[in-house]
Amino acid sequence: MPRKADLPQKICVFCQRPFAWRKKWARDWDNVRYCSERCRRTAKKSTAKGAQRKEETSP
Repeated sequence: MPRKADLPQKICVFCQRPFAWRKKWARDWDNVRYCSERCRRTAKKSTAKGAQRKEETSP
């Protein structure tokens, strides 16, 4: 069995921390961008708020 240090790693788009491959991501590893559900949810909220603010400030 491979050790955790031998598994591929990526950097989370939101928190910028490294995270390692997990078996549940095996089919989808190329599309995984966030280390956790919390980072994914927070990133989605922050982009939605930014889009709303742009609409509010435009003349």
